[in-house]
Order: sequence, then structure tokens, then C-alpha cells
Amino acid sequence: MMVVDITKTKDLNDWNTEAIKNKILEMVTGKDVESLRDKVHFYQTELVPYFQELSQRNPLPNIADQLPIVLGVWIPIWSTIPFQDIVPGRLQQQSYQIFHDDGYYANIARYAPGHQSAVWRRFASKLPAFDLMVMQKYSVRDENWHIQNVGIFQALGNREKVLTSDKADEWFTTIVKSKFPEPEAKIDLKKELQFYEMDRNTIKKFEKAYLNTPVLEHLYIDNDFRLVKSQREAKQRPSYTIAVRRY
Repeated sequence: MMVVDITKTKDLNDWNTEAIKNKILEMVTGKDVESLRDKVHFYQTELVPYFQELSQRNPLPNIADQLPIVLGVWIPIWSTIPFQDIVPGRLQQQSYQIFHDDGYYANIARYAPGHQSAVWRRFASKLPAFDLMVMQKYSVRDENWHIQNVGIFQALGNREKVLTSDKADEWFTTIVKSKFPEPEAKIDLKKELQFYEMDRNTIKKFEKAYLNTPVLEHLYIDNDFRLVKSQREAKQRPSYTIAVRRY
């Protein structure tokens, strides 16, 4: 892995924390639409020193202290998580990560295949958007985040109408109440995923991700900014997500 020599940037230990956060946001602006390969390369060659420096300044290293801070709606600005782009056409500006105080959280995104192509946009504009929710439960065990996959849900929407954070949160709340009235309620994942007749290859990818137990770590977290390291399985490379608070 090629990593930028920190001495070739600036002495980041002389920067204040806000400056480092702002620099990271500046660097990743517009880059979340790049291929996963390009984003991983960008992390390795450009972002590593900034991530390393910021992780040394984490104001809340204790997991229990992170729980009340993480509640609310966050916007994932940039991420190397491969799972989020299994379905093509994700709209970054309509993607959310929502934490509720009942121990559930959800990654919700709207997908509008063809929206990036001027040629296909005219034809695709009449097609419905595809909203996807990956729901998980969170808690603290042995002073670490404990994450459990509990459901993957989908819905069709009008691509002309924005999936706002309020609408995403409302959908999340409705699903929890209807699908998980009891703490140990289970869902039939295959039934949920086949509802809109996804192709079998895509369904297998979802099933594989669903059966894993994700690992999550906040390299840095404050009230408005999160730098998250995650890993879907032990043999998989770590992924990184930069998120800012929506509310």
C-alpha cells in the first residue's frame, strides 16, 4: 500500500482539529461518485495522514460516551464501503445514516439508475427510484461497538420527489414498528429482497453481507463529524466513511 509521507503535506500536528476536518471535507468533495478502486487509491495516497492525525485527537475514545452523540441523522459524504453501490445509481445527496435511541440504526439511500448519463436520463426519468434500507442493531459489549444486521428493506419512489432526511427517518420508524414489535423479532430476508424481483446475483451479495457480523469503530467522533472504520468480515479490507450531521 502506497501512503503519502506526512512530511510532504504539512506538519499536521500543528494544525487545529477544525482545520484538519475542513481539509478532509474539501479533499473528498465530489469524489464519492468515483469507483471503489479509485476511492481506495485516493485514501491510500492522500487521506491516510489526515485520518491518522485526526484519530489521535478523538475527543470521545470511550464507546459509552459516543452513544448519545451518535443519535440523529448523518450524511455520509464519502465512503469506501463496497456494499452501498451493489445497486447502481445511488444518489449521494439522498443518502442517510440514522441512529435512534432504541438501539436501531439504518443506512438509507435512494437509487436512480441512469441519472448520471445525459443519454439515459431522458428515458430513465419516467422510471421509479429505488429506496434501500439496511437496518442494524447497535449496543456496547466489552467496551466495543456490537453491530447486528436485522433487515434489508426496499421501496419504490417517485424520482422527481426528493427522499428527504425526514421522509427517510419516517420510513425507518415505520419499519421498526411494523417489523420489529418485539425485541427478538426476525424477518424473512429472502422474501423482503425478492419483492421487487432483484436479479439473483444481487440478492446473493445482499445475503452474504447480511449474514456477516460487522465491526465498527469511530476513529473520530464529535457532535458534527464522524470518521468511521468498519469491516464486514475478517478477511475483508477495512472501509472508511466520513459523515457529517444533518440534525
